[in-house]
Amino acid sequence: MPIDATRALAAEPWSETLAWDHKDVQLYHLGIGAGVPATDPAELRYTLESRLHVLPSFATVAGGGTGMLAGLSAPGVDVDLAAVLHGGQRVDVHRPLPVRGRAVTTSRVAAVYDKGKAAVLVLRSETADDDGPLWTSEADVFVRGEGGFGGERGPSRPAADDRIPDRAPDRTVERPVREDQALLYRLSGDWNPLHADPSFAALAGFDRPILHGLCTYGMTLKAVVDTALGGDVTRVRSYRTRFAGVVFPGETLRVRMWDGDGRVRVSVTAAERGDAPVLADTAVETR
Repeated sequence: MPIDATRALAAEPWSETLAWDHKDVQLYHLGIGAGVPATDPAELRYTLESRLHVLPSFATVAGGGTGMLAGLSAPGVDVDLAAVLHGGQRVDVHRPLPVRGRAVTTSRVAAVYDKGKAAVLVLRSETADDDGPLWTSEADVFVRGEGGFGGERGPSRPAADDRIPDRAPDRTVERPVREDQALLYRLSGDWNPLHADPSFAALAGFDRPILHGLCTYGMTLKAVVDTALGGDVTRVRSYRTRFAGVVFPGETLRVRMWDGDGRVRVSVTAAERGDAPVLADTAVETR
């Protein structure tokens, strides 16, 4: 069987050195839609090196964003990329991310769940530089067709803190996705052809390439920072989501936010498809 849960969980953690500078940060910000309008002072914080701050979701691509792919080739794991979907993502930020950095990230398969028709790998990484911990990240990776091995099913309900309040949102914003956005975002390191090659997308069951889930993840955090946190990236303590649906380049993200209890709860839908769910169980915890 392509996934040997016992072997994957028993495997030694693996480490790699990450390095980045302002160009990597700027490219990432442009890939999630920053820089519109180009001369807006609020946007220049994402695009101009003399004013640059780093959106915490940059952690998912720092050093080339190879962590999840490395997890898919860990001992006990041998899967087809066409069967892989990113199911969820969490980043905990221990201190503000520097514009230029060099760090070591240590990763492991933290859990393997049996969802019946799919297996879920939980990949956990700890990243630190010479000054100490920078961030902790956790990715849930669905592998279709690899379930049914009799393993633990794992959690199925969102944490109570992540559930959307039963009231109107405190704010709603819309963010357009450019036709070429997936092509630009993939330059930050996620080269999965699902997001660029129509023939590969068809093998995965889509009629055209889809946007990276982590691009939507970054676009959403930017919307929250810019509108709910006064543009202050250092207020983000953690950010988590579940990928509930796909986004196609050219669509519009509708981002709804609810404030309270030291966090912003968020839902994201595709406006043109009748508010089809995109991100669910989403929360930004704040300082």
